[in-house]
Amino acid sequence: MLFLELVILLGCILVGARLGGIALGTVSGIGLVIFVLVLGMPPGQPPGTVLGMILAVITALSMMESAGGLTYLVEQAEKLLRRNPSRITFIAPLVTYVLIFAAGTQHVIYSLLPVIAEVARKAGVRPERPLSISVIAAQQGLIASPVSAVTVALVASLASLEVSLIDIMLVTIPATLIAVAAATLAVAWRGPALEDDPQYQALLAAGSLEPVAPAEPLVGEARRKGAGSCMVFLGAVAVVVLLGLFPDIRPAYETTVDGVVQVSRVDMGPAIMIVMLAAAGLITLLFKASPAAAIKGDLMRSGLIAIISILGVSWMGSSFFAANEVTIVESISSVIATAPWLFALGLFVLSILLFSQAATIVILAPVGVALGMPAYLLLGLYPAVNGNFFLPTYGTVLAAISFDQTGTTRIGKYLLNHSFMRPGLVATITATVVALAISRFMFA
Repeated sequence: MLFLELVILLGCILVGARLGGIALGTVSGIGLVIFVLVLGMPPGQPPGTVLGMILAVITALSMMESAGGLTYLVEQAEKLLRRNPSRITFIAPLVTYVLIFAAGTQHVIYSLLPVIAEVARKAGVRPERPLSISVIAAQQGLIASPVSAVTVALVASLASLEVSLIDIMLVTIPATLIAVAAATLAVAWRGPALEDDPQYQALLAAGSLEPVAPAEPLVGEARRKGAGSCMVFLGAVAVVVLLGLFPDIRPAYETTVDGVVQVSRVDMGPAIMIVMLAAAGLITLLFKASPAAAIKGDLMRSGLIAIISILGVSWMGSSFFAANEVTIVESISSVIATAPWLFALGLFVLSILLFSQAATIVILAPVGVALGMPAYLLLGLYPAVNGNFFLPTYGTVLAAISFDQTGTTRIGKYLLNHSFMRPGLVATITATVVALAISRFMFA
């Protein structure tokens, strides 16, 4: 029976991931029906706190996008890139990292990629170099961001091990920055110079290249609203970090259980939700952000896809694990104990299949906790979740390829020999090794 249930679980994940969008969640619902109503398995628990935090963060981001804050962020990044065109390969990944770290979503990179491609081409720099590492830097910035869906999922999953948001940031920020630096060096001199690239020269000769149209800058009232909404959101991020750094500043409240008064502090999950919803409200009132435009925006769309996907796949996964917990733990606990790298491999492979770091963490982090893996190991192996560059079908990968009019950023003849493989592997391996070292030192 366990084998049949595993086949159903993996089948739903593979079909849903292949269809894309919310299909990962909806197809997982079919698996959930089979598990509960057909096979009589007890239903697991949907990750309510995780979903609530993601929804609150996405709401704040969507209101900021509606007010022009996202456009303002991209404008500032673009100015920095155009100021140092010859160093684009080294500056672009850092700018991208900071942008994604602050925004908590990779969505903003779509506005930055054409700028990187244009600046590189005009500076005579092979666009493949800054584009490939910037896509990878976005993934690294995502897992380090305090307000990203994947970090939120990890905070909730490791709460029972007393791993805080600050613990996660102290490990992931240095680990991912070192990883971005290593991956940048791995591609900084990759391939022939643009002037020596035969494909680029052929495109020039044929007159096939077109200039990139610059985006219209924010001016006047629109600029004020964009800058103001951006400051409110970044201020909310700072408040979240402070609440994690200093737990004693979180409000305390009293509850009575069986006549005994207990004093508790607001948990980090509800604190994130409260702060982000308040930020969304302030942006709405102070900068007249349109709620209707926020609902229709790209960020809300991507957020809802993440929520539906995580709801379906995590509920199905928790049902499978709850029904087979004893068997699973007994079967693989000794293997994981002697070869913990297998858990890292599991994170990497599942993220390739799901194209979602958050969904991967929601599924596998509770399994690691149930297996009795120590906190330092779960936190140290966390960066292995960045595997969605491996197949050249992820959105940011395809966007980078399409924006490079020179043709230097490409998918190779053998599919896996694409422009992102080298920086992706270097960054993921480096981040995981460094995170393990830092985490072990912190929790020793």
